[in-house]
Amino acid sequence: MTHNDTPEPPARLTHVRDDGTAHMVDVSAKAVTAREARAAGRVLLSPTAVAALRDRTVPKGDALAVARIAGIQAAKRTPDLVPLAHPVAIHAVAVDLEVADDGVDITAAVRTADRTGIEMEALTCVSVAALALVDMIKAVDKHARITDVRVTAKSGGRSGDWTEERPA
Repeated sequence: MTHNDTPEPPARLTHVRDDGTAHMVDVSAKAVTAREARAAGRVLLSPTAVAALRDRTVPKGDALAVARIAGIQAAKRTPDLVPLAHPVAIHAVAVDLEVADDGVDITAAVRTADRTGIEMEALTCVSVAALALVDMIKAVDKHARITDVRVTAKSGGRSGDWTEERPA
């Protein structure tokens, strides 16, 4: 709000032209910088599914390994899935899946040295890893639920570093 309590005009969206049409932003003049984005998500599962993961008795095989590889592949394919995402050189992807008592926590870190951010790649990585996990475990738990997918941190680029604030 301004000093006279009138709303400030909304910030101009970089992916929207003056006529309202979407377009891909030109990043060719931006500097190449090292960038990293981290994302996280959860797959909530039944106690039976959690036990199958812990005991390595999932009927389709190593569900966690399949989900990890799916996440890595997805990060590299993000521009094919997210229409306005720029193709960026992926230099590293780390995907971790940790079995908890109520499901699986998924985290990803994606790194590049490029002209634009890599948050969409990290989100895509976590989302597809979660989808692959659901596919692998659906014979054991038809009610698996993907939840809490979000960016948890980013570094590099013009807007600087950011980390998700954790509740106290």
